Amino acid sequence: MNRKNNLKTLDQFIEEEFGQEGTPDRQAFEKGYETFKIGFLIQQARLERGMTQEELAEKCGTNKGYISKIENNIKEVRLSTLQKIVERGLDGHLELSIKL
Repeated sequence: MNRKNNLKTLDQFIEEEFGQEGTPDRQAFEKGYETFKIGFLIQQARLERGMTQEELAEKCGTNKGYISKIENNIKEVRLSTLQKIVERGLDGHLELSIKL
């Protein structure tokens, strides 16, 4: 079998590893992924602006340790705090959507 035939899409991999959508394992994975994604997006936006965690924390009224925990998926962030980080700290705009 050649290497090309072994490639899977991300969706195929997730389904094989965590099951179909709606199963408990898949729901746990997706919740964790969303938390990871938020931290990663904050980190990328901070780095694009050339800011340190300490500078971001100071601008949005928190501390460096809290920013680090969010970026590293150690701590979940409250919506009101996420809004402060994005709007005050990163001079951005937070947009949310609900998919049904």
